[in-house]
Amino acid sequence: MVSLRVEGLRKSFPGVVALDGIDLNVREGEYVVILGPTGAGKTTLLKTIAGLARQDSGHIYFDQQRVDTLMPFQRSVAYLPQNYSLFAHLTVWENVAFGPTVQDWSPRRRDQIVREMLNLVHLSDRRNSLPRELSGGMQQRVALARALATQARILLLDEPLRALDARLRLELRQELRTLAKYLGITTLHVTHDQEEAISVADRIVIIRKGKVVQAGSPKEVYEDPSTPFVSNFIGEANFLQGLLSRVEDGFSVIMLSDGRHVMGRPTNVPVNSQVVLGVKTDFCNVYHGKVEGQNSLTGTVVRSLFTGKRTTLEIQTGQGLLKAKVPSDQSLSEGSEATLRFRPENGIVYPIPNEGLQVALEVE
Repeated sequence: MVSLRVEGLRKSFPGVVALDGIDLNVREGEYVVILGPTGAGKTTLLKTIAGLARQDSGHIYFDQQRVDTLMPFQRSVAYLPQNYSLFAHLTVWENVAFGPTVQDWSPRRRDQIVREMLNLVHLSDRRNSLPRELSGGMQQRVALARALATQARILLLDEPLRALDARLRLELRQELRTLAKYLGITTLHVTHDQEEAISVADRIVIIRKGKVVQAGSPKEVYEDPSTPFVSNFIGEANFLQGLLSRVEDGFSVIMLSDGRHVMGRPTNVPVNSQVVLGVKTDFCNVYHGKVEGQNSLTGTVVRSLFTGKRTTLEIQTGQGLLKAKVPSDQSLSEGSEATLRFRPENGIVYPIPNEGLQVALEVE
């Protein structure tokens, strides 16, 4: 197993800064998901680590060895691109054997590793099939087996489940993690799918506009998002703007535009500052009719979106449109009067972003 360290990585294209001083540490055998919106720099980061793109500045280390001066084939990296890039005229066996063959392995060693990889991805019975004869999920597994057959030290996965249908994505994302852990290979998995990231990652690194905005365990980035953007990008959140008027019983008290007060977690933001209170839609409860009490906001249900066990309610209040994800058996009909409530410990207080809240929340 090998660790990965990226220091001050910068990469620009005409008119675009793709990587803006990225720092990243990945421990031996760790499964790290790089999460961010389209255009955040995720693919550029992987290609730079793989040696397929040359950084403008910064360094890349595997363990303590600097590798950014090495050619791609010298880095011992397995890179799985978004489109799989299988050789259409080669069989499954020949695709997986391609890397070892190019590296001039002995036929015995080559055949042994190919058999092992096909067994791992459950495709031994399709060894003589061509890519066009396989389903999308099977093609994905062939591409993975081909990448792993080179005995690489680091596995780079670029949107590996993007082309698959929803049900197959659910099945294969756990297979990917299980396989990487079984092989003990250090893995970077790029995606823009928040649910996928949370379900497979040891640690999530969120990047936006070429910069790391937060890194932590799935639980940390979900429950303690560092910015309004992260709060809304990992899941979905409501935001209330107001004045931080005081601290009471250890909680922040925010006065909203209509004079109503709500409470949130403690903050380092000075009293009498304009702030944003963010609360996840998952942490909001909804009650029928007008309900008084702490952190209660009453309005009218304008939309009810059924998604199975959960229903998303959109409630028009004096503070704007707020959302809550509630059990479907507790849902309210459109047009109903409803009160949205949340616990103070679920409200995170942020300073007003310099660029304004709406710009700060934009997904490019």
